[in-house]
Amino acid sequence: MKPHSFEYLRPASIEETVACLARHSEDARIIAGGLSLVAMMNFRLVETKFLVDVANIKALNYIRVDADHIEVGAATTQAQLLAWPELASLSPLLAKGMPFIGHFQTRARGTVGGSIAHSDPSSELPLCLITLGGSVMLRSKAGSREVTAEDFQVGLMQTSRRPDEMVVAVRFPIRKKGAGYSFLEMAMRKGDLAICAVAAEVRDGSIRLGVGGVADKPAVREWKDLGDAALDEALNEFAWDLGGSDDVHATATFRRQLIRRLGRRAILEARECRN
Repeated sequence: MKPHSFEYLRPASIEETVACLARHSEDARIIAGGLSLVAMMNFRLVETKFLVDVANIKALNYIRVDADHIEVGAATTQAQLLAWPELASLSPLLAKGMPFIGHFQTRARGTVGGSIAHSDPSSELPLCLITLGGSVMLRSKAGSREVTAEDFQVGLMQTSRRPDEMVVAVRFPIRKKGAGYSFLEMAMRKGDLAICAVAAEVRDGSIRLGVGGVADKPAVREWKDLGDAALDEALNEFAWDLGGSDDVHATATFRRQLIRRLGRRAILEARECRN
């Protein structure tokens, strides 16, 4: 199939983009890499009157380190972030999770901001962001605001972004001293969206575990450092709370079992690599 007709707009700056959104509001959609949006438009799952292309806006393509976080411009590609020399030292979780995103070819086109804005519950970047306690920078003609990852994704591919706003950057907290990290995923094939993915951060006295691919959005639990029996009980409770559903890829029962098994393995791996 082909998409419904639309008008293609290519603003040269962030200011021009937010002006377009102010004029057209809910009739406009932003495109950067287009890996998800174009497919949805072709299947007519999404319609828009104005397609606003921000891929070539230089002010949206950067990686910089501030006092306690890595700020990534929305149009920065996943390949650029993965190849960034400081990634493994400043964000081990991202360095471990990003190779699970699609394939080399898709990472060369897909953008960090696009993945966060699309907010697929099985996507790796939203899971890393919420597990680390990161945030999303939004901009409109009226001004800017910062939204925590917990508040940004509100449901299945639904976010708290307003129609006149655009994602301009994503902030990932840098690694915490003495913390260990792990990312594990189960998919039908390498590069497919996750049936279940887990991201763990372990510090002295605490465990933080994020789970994606099971509920309508990634979820996080935090516990005091637990012994084996207590850890199994906590993971089982987390699995039942998320529920899950049956689909062509897996049953809810299988997904719950993955939370228990992958979650335990990720926490143990994160414990071992603390420094």
